Amino acid sequence: MGGLWWWIHARSEREILETFAWVEVVTDPETVAWREADDSLEEVDIDAPRMPAGLDGLRAKRDAQRGQPGFGALAGRDVVYLRRRWDEEDDEDLAAVYLMELGPDGRRLREVELAEDGTGLKSGPDDWPFNPPVVDLFDPELVGQEISRGEFEEQWARARQADTGP
Repeated sequence: MGGLWWWIHARSEREILETFAWVEVVTDPETVAWREADDSLEEVDIDAPRMPAGLDGLRAKRDAQRGQPGFGALAGRDVVYLRRRWDEEDDEDLAAVYLMELGPDGRRLREVELAEDGTGLKSGPDDWPFNPPVVDLFDPELVGQEISRGEFEEQWARARQADTGP
């Protein structure tokens, strides 16, 4: 999918996640080796007063979130369950409510799309062509979207499998 890459010198992975919104710390040995071969990546010290373009906005966003109630409350959990409304700006008919089971990196594990009539379509990783992180678990706004595992499982059991084939 692409994205912006930096080598960030920090004391821990968590410190990076607490300092910058919407970042992913890559630890996969193959990916790290691939990026190490690219000597064009900018190195950044997490304590530097100025950040490069792109990273500066992610730090500013995190700074604005840090003092809010619920900041980081969902981070560090193995599984998080959310109810989120996704609005399509250009097409009201595409707005939907999703119940999501998320891993500790903000990636979907399972999902139920709820229709207005209460019916649901369920899907999992085998149904998605790619699965990037869909939420930043440090975001304090997510706390109000949290649901219980029981609520998710109830809807999952009632939902029908999404048709993802041709």
